[in-house]
Amino acid sequence: MWKLLTSMLLLVCLAGCEPDRTALAPPPSSAPPAVVATRANVVFVLVDDLAMNLVEYMPHVRELAAQGTSFTDYTVTDSLCCPSRTSILTGKYPHNTGVFTNTGPDGGFATFQRLGNGNSTFATDLRQAGYRTAFLGKYINGYFPKSKHIAPGWSTWAAGGDAYTEFNYDLLEDGRIRHYGTKPGDYLTDVLSRKASSFISSSAAAGQPFLVEVSTYAPHLPYTPAPRDAAAFKEVKAPRGPSFGKLPTDATPWLAGHTPLTVQDIQLIDHDFRERVRAVQAVDRMIGALRDTLVKAGVAGRTVVVFTSDNGLHMGEHGLNPGKQTPFDTDINVPLIAAGPGIVPGATVTVPAENIDLRPTFDELAGVTPPADVDGASLMPLLRGENPAWRSVALIEHHGPPTDPSDPDKQPWRNGNPPDYQAIRGAAFTYAEYGDGAREFYDNNADPDQLHNVVRTLPPEKLAQLHATLKNLSGCRGQQACRAVKD
Repeated sequence: MWKLLTSMLLLVCLAGCEPDRTALAPPPSSAPPAVVATRANVVFVLVDDLAMNLVEYMPHVRELAAQGTSFTDYTVTDSLCCPSRTSILTGKYPHNTGVFTNTGPDGGFATFQRLGNGNSTFATDLRQAGYRTAFLGKYINGYFPKSKHIAPGWSTWAAGGDAYTEFNYDLLEDGRIRHYGTKPGDYLTDVLSRKASSFISSSAAAGQPFLVEVSTYAPHLPYTPAPRDAAAFKEVKAPRGPSFGKLPTDATPWLAGHTPLTVQDIQLIDHDFRERVRAVQAVDRMIGALRDTLVKAGVAGRTVVVFTSDNGLHMGEHGLNPGKQTPFDTDINVPLIAAGPGIVPGATVTVPAENIDLRPTFDELAGVTPPADVDGASLMPLLRGENPAWRSVALIEHHGPPTDPSDPDKQPWRNGNPPDYQAIRGAAFTYAEYGDGAREFYDNNADPDQLHNVVRTLPPEKLAQLHATLKNLSGCRGQQACRAVKD
């Protein structure tokens, strides 16, 4: 559906495609020597748990796609908030960050900090290069404003903790805790939108290059919409694709015992999907508002806007109640759209991109070189319409099932709770190996809904090749070593 959607969009060039050639303020002397005179601004919108099937309800996102480039095979390193967000910030796979879950010894803010992940991110890179940088919204699971922690690299900081309900929450705003209540104006996505617009305007007025990350809690459970959207989309129901309510053939043990969805299950799925559609309306309006701000501030022609999600969400697919954490495309294959100077309008990229690629992409836009231990590669050659040598598969690494009751993503068994697994996903297939010895292989061309696990039909030499690729990739470190692994 995503490929069809992008192909139908208008091919319209982003207004002001040529970057402003005005020299910007020189970087501090500590900046890397690769800094160039003209550097693009970055507006990075990261949403929470948004799946591909919500994009059709977001007209400003569709407009962004029409005026920019979309990725059909963009994969997250784990379909779970904390490890995915850690990979985005650091440009590294979970086996190199040490963050695999949301809590405990292998995940969460405490582990993220203990292993030093916050000390080297795209924010520290761009800040060192003379950028103004703003972080707004959800940071890392287990982070709370009361800690008074402001992560390195951010010149402006407004981060929340357990703010999923969108009302009655705290933000740590540059060292001061501010409480927001239950008035319509306190709705968190709208608050973040206003803060981001203010930051863009002040940065443009100061003549400084900037990066702002707007990290929304929407549309994460409990799927709270803005009050003005609470009664919209009354007739919307969850998509009934071929995999809805159906287990794959030769399902792995963690999935094989699931009972069919009940009438009550389906009613709740429809209700939740409708709430998710309502919740993303504020996100979509925010994207429109931020792009309007860029135009008014006179910096649209030298700003790249990037939209993506930390993971997807299944809602009835493969017979599962709403959840994530599986290696199915519903969970790991999410939207990635970028528009701005030098980016081909109306284009679609089909090679495997991954969230580890965002840090080196932002670094290239700023004219800096990522550290050698970053696993990802810049997407800019692909966004410019070039055909660079590229990876053939993306890596997914998952520890599970979650057991901590404080984990906002702890799921009941019927919502999908796979054990540990490692997987590789290419445009043509998905292959997974579980900690209990089970394996999966889906032919994504012949079986795009992933309804037939055909791993038992593969010849031994093919299985050996897949296993070797998975193991080599799950042990790589740094772009050079990780790019050297071939399918």
